[in-house]
Amino acid sequence: MTDRSIVVFTSGAVGEPNATRTLAPIDDERTGVVTNTPGPAKPQTAQTSAQSTGKQSAAMKLLLACGVIAPLLNIVVILILGAIRPGYNAWIVPDSNLELGPGGWMQITNYIVTGTLLLAFVIGMRLLLRTGHGSTWGPILLGIYGLTFIAIGPILPDPSLGYPPGASSALTIHGAIHSLLGLLQFTSLIAACFVLARRDEALESRGWSRYSVATGLLVATSYVAFVLTAKLVDGGPTGLIERIGIIASGIWIALLAIRLMSRPLARVSVE
Repeated sequence: MTDRSIVVFTSGAVGEPNATRTLAPIDDERTGVVTNTPGPAKPQTAQTSAQSTGKQSAAMKLLLACGVIAPLLNIVVILILGAIRPGYNAWIVPDSNLELGPGGWMQITNYIVTGTLLLAFVIGMRLLLRTGHGSTWGPILLGIYGLTFIAIGPILPDPSLGYPPGASSALTIHGAIHSLLGLLQFTSLIAACFVLARRDEALESRGWSRYSVATGLLVATSYVAFVLTAKLVDGGPTGLIERIGIIASGIWIALLAIRLMSRPLARVSVE
């Protein structure tokens, strides 16, 4: 970038040579870098060059891509396992019960991998969103959401709604902790939807803002309906209702990640 400065010629006293005075440099907004001292332009490092052009690094794109992979992986795994597991009725039984019985390790692994990928996405998201509404709390809430996936992997639920067949549904400590983690999982996701909806509203992205609000309301409604159906309706579509919330939230996260992958880096100043 060419550093442009204002040079002012001043007249000296009679018999004295004219003097020159250099004022502050001009910020040329067509570039992403502003130098603060006059003189020859300083060489840019690779990182500075990438930031000045607004391009994301390969590492940044990889972190953000994890936000697309994680929810889609979780959705595909729970749909496939729910369809092929003997004695398991996906219409009735929650997805977390897939951790129990033969082959339960597959769902446990799915939760842990999904949570790890979500945390990687959150790191990329925080590095990209430096300022503005939701730049702090958005990643924090989605980070909590990702951590709950990792936690519910080894902390198994109690048998319920007839699966595994013949197993006792008595409440245990680890089952109670699993349920509390599930509540925290949905609550953090719902809160993230509203926090990022406020950010989009401030940026005048009203379509995305309305979509985030609608997703938050749908996930909240599905969770309440899931709990009430499980307790009050024998043989009701508990598993289906839960999966509606899981799929809706997963698609929202994947679309958020895709949006962030196309977002240029913020301009920076280089001393």
